[in-house]
Formats: sequence, structure tokens, C-alpha cells
Amino acid sequence: MLRHSLATLTLVALVATASHAQVTRYVRYTVGGTTSYGILEGQTVRELSGDLFASPRATGRSLRLDQVRLLAPVEPGKVIAVGLNYLTHLGERPAAAYPGLFAKMPTSIVGPDSDVIYPADATNLHFEGELVVVIGRRAHDVTAAQAPNHVFGVTAGNDISERDWQRADLQWFRAKASDTFGPLGPAIVTGLTYGDLLLQTRVNGEVVQSQRTRDLVFDVPSIVSYVSRYVTLEPGDVIYTGTPGTTKAMKPGDVVEVEIEGIGILRNRIVKK
Repeated sequence: MLRHSLATLTLVALVATASHAQVTRYVRYTVGGTTSYGILEGQTVRELSGDLFASPRATGRSLRLDQVRLLAPVEPGKVIAVGLNYLTHLGERPAAAYPGLFAKMPTSIVGPDSDVIYPADATNLHFEGELVVVIGRRAHDVTAAQAPNHVFGVTAGNDISERDWQRADLQWFRAKASDTFGPLGPAIVTGLTYGDLLLQTRVNGEVVQSQRTRDLVFDVPSIVSYVSRYVTLEPGDVIYTGTPGTTKAMKPGDVVEVEIEGIGILRNRIVKK
């Protein structure tokens, strides 16, 4: 039987205490060598069949949370991220006139309680706790007013970043897109007022980031609309929306938790390659 860490089980408490109406928590999990989607209700995972983004059906099978291993809640075809999207992260730099975008690779995605690999030649690896948008309907050149209709839900993410590589390389390819540099989870949550959620990041239990998503320079509808002008978004694609405050270097052995109100705790350990 596969067991969860305490950090992941904290998601159960959030299910019981969340005040948002008609909130649904979708998880992706593995048990007995089979990967499935399900709806998390308390300590029970109710299995779904079919396409998560096109009317999935309940199979009638239920499992206890401690019987399954949670995975990243989606397998995105595209992983897009926004930089410098909180004033507290800008320092003395002025806010941009439009969202600054970059891409991470789908292979950067790992789930809750998975290890983040500290590459052998890395020297300055930082955390970046973020709200992550999951696209539910194809979006091409949509307006900000239309954008919410294309958002399936939100989850928590950690945009792991190697700062020295960011400064030295032509692009942020290895600094942002290396394998395991995109922790995601523990659930995709629908029904939340995602424009005003508390985001906190902890390293070894110490709070190192704390801010509400209402402080985003570019909010979720603006981001989705802007991205869709240039890149067609498909169901399952994800957008990391930016990190608040200042970040610090991590070291192997550190445990990083990104907690977002109503979503849960994304917990990962930093491990030397």
C-alpha cells in the first residue's frame, strides 16, 4: 500500500474547511500500475473514466487516499510561464506593459512528494511558488472577458529556477525547463475565486513567500488572453502565473512546500543528482 506524506494529507483538511461554493478537486493518481483521474472527496478518491476535459464519467470505484500515489494532476502539452508578475518581485524594475512569457518543458513536470533534482553542475537553485492555470477549452485569440470560459481550474506550482544559468545562457532553457523543475499539484481545483487566494511558500517549515493572488500585475484572464494571441492553448495546457517577493537559494535535502488557499500543499524535496 502506498502512503502519503503528512504534507499531502493536509489536502484532506483543506477539503473539509474550504469555504468556496461548489469546489471540486480533481486528482491524477496511480495504483496497481494503472494511472487514473479521480475526484477527491475527503479521504476518498472517486475514479473517473474518459477525458477529464470532456465530460468524464464516474466509474463507481472508490479508493482511500492512502491507497493511491498522487501524480501531477495533468499531463500538459504546453507549459507556459509568466515572469515578473508581482510588484514585490520586481525590485526597482518598472512593471511591464504586457506579460513576459517563457516556456518550460512538459518533462519538467513532477507531482507532489516527487524529488526535484539538483543538477550536478547547478550552483544557485531557487524556489518560485506560483498559482498555475489549467486550460479546459481550446483558446485562440480570446479576449480577457472570454478567457475564464477557457480555464478549467487552478493548481499550485513551483517554477524551479537556476539563477546563474538564467544570467549566463542565451535563453532560460536549462534554467527553467530542466527535468523536475516544474512541480505541480496536488489537485486541480474548480469553483475557486482564483483572483484572490493566499499563496505561501515554505522551506523546511519557514515561510519564505506570502502574498495574495489579487496582487498579480496581470491577472489570470489577461494572461490567458495575451498568450492565446500568439499560441493556441489546448485542454490540459498549463500557465504558471508568476511568483511574489524575493527568492533564495536552496540546497539538497531542503523540503519546499507551496500552499495555496483552497488548493492544498505541493511538497517536494531537493535531491542532488
